[in-house]
Amino acid sequence: MIPKLDPELALDASIVAYSKALVAAGFTGDIETSYASRLAVATDNSVYQALPQAVLLPKTTDDVVILTSLAQTSSFSHIKFSPRGGGTGTNGQALTEHVVVDLSRHMRGILDLNLEQRWVRVQAGVIKDQLNAFLKPYGFFFAPDLSTSNRATIGGMVNTDASGQGSLVYGKTSDHVLALKTVLIDGNILNTHKMATFEAEHRAEQPNSIGRIYRQVLQSCREFRPQILAKFPRLNRFLTGYDLEHVFNEDLSEFDLSRIITGSEGSLGFVVEAKLNITPIAKYKCLVNVKYDSFESALRNAPFLVAAQATSVETVDSKVLNLARNDIIWHQVKDLITDVPGKDMQGLNMVEYNSEQQADIEQKIAALTARLDQAMADKTDGIIGYQLTYDNAAISNIYAMRKKAVGLLGNTKGTQKPLAFAEDTAVPPENLADFIMEFRALLDSHGLQYGMFGHVDAGVLHVRPALDLCDPVQEQLLRTISDQVVALTAKYGGLMWGEHGKGYRSEYGPAFFGDVLFNELRKIKAAFDPRNRVNPGKICTPFNSADTLVSVDGQKRAWFDRQIPTAVKDSFDSALNCNGNGLCFNYEENSPMCPSSKVTKDRRHSPKGRAGLMREWLRLNQLQGIDVLAQEQQLLQQASGVEALWQKLKNTLARRQGEADFSHEVMQAMEGCLACKACAGQCPIKVDVPSFRARFLQLYHSRYLRPAKDYIVANIERTAPWLAKAPRLVNFVLKRRVTAKLLEQTVGYVDTPLLSVPTLAQHTAGRYQFNLEQLTALSAEQRQRTVLLVQDPFTSFYEAELVFDALRLIEKLGFNPIVLPFLPNGKPQHVKGFLREFAKTAANAAAFFNQLSQLNLPLLGLDASLVLVYRDEYNKALGDKRGDFSVSLLHEWLVQQPVPKATQSANYALLAHCTEKTALPATEKAWQQIFAQAGLSLTPVSVGCCGMAGTYGHEAQNLDNSKALFAMSWQQPLAQYGVDNVVVTGFSCRSQVKRLLGDKPKHPLQVLLQRL
Repeated sequence: MIPKLDPELALDASIVAYSKALVAAGFTGDIETSYASRLAVATDNSVYQALPQAVLLPKTTDDVVILTSLAQTSSFSHIKFSPRGGGTGTNGQALTEHVVVDLSRHMRGILDLNLEQRWVRVQAGVIKDQLNAFLKPYGFFFAPDLSTSNRATIGGMVNTDASGQGSLVYGKTSDHVLALKTVLIDGNILNTHKMATFEAEHRAEQPNSIGRIYRQVLQSCREFRPQILAKFPRLNRFLTGYDLEHVFNEDLSEFDLSRIITGSEGSLGFVVEAKLNITPIAKYKCLVNVKYDSFESALRNAPFLVAAQATSVETVDSKVLNLARNDIIWHQVKDLITDVPGKDMQGLNMVEYNSEQQADIEQKIAALTARLDQAMADKTDGIIGYQLTYDNAAISNIYAMRKKAVGLLGNTKGTQKPLAFAEDTAVPPENLADFIMEFRALLDSHGLQYGMFGHVDAGVLHVRPALDLCDPVQEQLLRTISDQVVALTAKYGGLMWGEHGKGYRSEYGPAFFGDVLFNELRKIKAAFDPRNRVNPGKICTPFNSADTLVSVDGQKRAWFDRQIPTAVKDSFDSALNCNGNGLCFNYEENSPMCPSSKVTKDRRHSPKGRAGLMREWLRLNQLQGIDVLAQEQQLLQQASGVEALWQKLKNTLARRQGEADFSHEVMQAMEGCLACKACAGQCPIKVDVPSFRARFLQLYHSRYLRPAKDYIVANIERTAPWLAKAPRLVNFVLKRRVTAKLLEQTVGYVDTPLLSVPTLAQHTAGRYQFNLEQLTALSAEQRQRTVLLVQDPFTSFYEAELVFDALRLIEKLGFNPIVLPFLPNGKPQHVKGFLREFAKTAANAAAFFNQLSQLNLPLLGLDASLVLVYRDEYNKALGDKRGDFSVSLLHEWLVQQPVPKATQSANYALLAHCTEKTALPATEKAWQQIFAQAGLSLTPVSVGCCGMAGTYGHEAQNLDNSKALFAMSWQQPLAQYGVDNVVVTGFSCRSQVKRLLGDKPKHPLQVLLQRL
């Protein structure tokens, strides 16, 4: 039996007292001190891990003022803080062992927009893509682009002076900041914007912290300007930490203190608002994908492409391309990056042109393609082909693949993973190819694999060496390579950090700035934060302070992972491989991943959060001497006895009395998962939460009793056939108000679905019946026209009319459909962690289907969430014993059949099941092809989760979130198109629409049947 797990990391008494004092002072945000909440922000996209003492999530600027002002009192003057945005940093910028102030959950307001003057004012927690979605209808966008744009916050972008694609034209974040509102550590609000220098001098006369800051920055940036101009490299990208150069304009008549804060990595204060300039969206756009015989050729050809007046030039190497081929993203881009016959594509440059005038872009494209054609004819420059696209959606898909490169590299097989620690070097573009060749030689000398991608137009390339930091020797290699790369970038006139900030690399600051200028940085830090209380250890320490900087040798995630046995890590690789890239944090409401994270805005309820909790849970088990794998085997082989049951009862009573057990915190996060498996398809690392969640549930309930609803759900495939023998009686009872109240109060179940009337047996009236002897006796010609329909519990017993319509449709297409006997699939058991029972169910079903597979007849299923279990969970549970049977979804078979024309044309909108479209990305296209054959128009609508997800939406504890998810993503398109004009592939989705809108949409097959 799994023991009680206590990490024994009690909060400091002062933190507890500070939390209580915050509430008393009127703090309206969230205060989180649980171990799970702290773990959720203990990592980012770097290799480091630091457990904070608490997480504060303010709702307003006043909340930030309250928390800083309160921290000035003598009781709390020792507490230190670190601001945090999207948590996408690659160098641990926002990691701390102190108190995290996370502005990403609540401070997401877009406050003001001035189209005439072209600016927008936002709170720090606004997400970059959220802002651009808001601006798009007005014809504008916020220009700095970055690969994490769907989860990076404006506050985070300001603090790292973020940039990305197109920076030669559009610049960095600092080039677009018009004003900032920053709360200082003493509670004062600092409003900064460009002003005349004499006005700044006037502000320097104030007898407070604001005056002190202006005095110091004026002095440092004016007196040392010759040294600043001489030392700072002439690069498009450079993150100084505090941008001493651009505080003044060229003649020193203008002063902008915002330039010091932009790029300061939260070490000077808490940026709460930003006023940003906005850029008109170019009317015309073209992307040229140039293919090369080597990555070196792609790099050496980049300067020409930049000289050809391109807006941006992005590059990826063959390693990234090959990883993309195995990701869900590839089906969107494969036609835009086709292989060149007889050639091996080893590099790709993505060259973008933007223009306000069509003639201008056509002229540039004509000149470029003529040069490319000549190079290919002469066999020079390593160019082996190119493709053009003017389609905005296609261009977005290409860039989505490029943006996913970070995550894709993390999905490299084996224990050595490409890591971020020296991956954003910046050198003059003309030096880039030579620099990279020497960089490659450096890595090759250590025998390392690596992936490369980046912004060759700006001289920035992301190089990620593959290391296994669980190996102490390779961990030391991280330091060795870091030191060598620092020297290499200096040799080529560049910087160690060209895009992703310093963070744990801050120790290298003095080497790049020299002692004189670095001391000025320290003086500025002292003016803002004299006691080193804001993100201490990053960028620099206050002048005359004895405090030290963080180091590349800081504690890493691998130190914790090293404590987990290799066999356990391999078994739970889906959780252990999470590299923290945070794609699951994406804000897009129409993205399937991850519904629980979107609706709660709680990092624990994300694939990254749950993977981190699972890692720690496994580690704590090991520290207590528990062999998790052996425990699982024991649970799979035998049921719990009376003694174990009695112990679980005692443990459960202790839990209700407030027993501390980290397992409860993990359980809380796992219970919020909808088990939709969108993460398994969309996460570039393939973090599959439902799989390790099911294993956790089984182990957790070896110690604690299960709720009654778990048994009801897990046994639905057993009980539904019996209930369906008297459906009217069952429905009559379920419709009673007293029954609903009883189920909600005793079981925690709401809106119990009603059984189908007529039943499937009544619909079919003895037709389509299965007879193995008759099937075996079929002639070869008859076999060609026979298909077998696999039942599932949801459609067969709760939507029997759909199964009957499927049979009629198959029949109308000239085939002989046979309904197989109902056989439990096991998904409900798996979802609730009854893995012992699931294994038996899977073995039984697999034996039956393997027997049928000898008939060589198509096996078709209707509901994706059930059919996909045969392909994934059965493989994991049964291994080689699964056999080679195959169950297809109806559309996978239909798309291969000729479909007659409909009686008249019609237009429909398709809302696809999230599990289906993430696991089978060609689903929507297949239904479009089927409808097109019939002369019907079908438009896929981008939607996220409907909020039902099997039984999730029927559990009372999830009801509010279920409804919120529906309102977030499904409500608007249903109102736009109307339920009658929408087709929906998922049973859960159709049930949710019926529950919340009163009308039930049709499955695509029902429309086909109706129209043919």
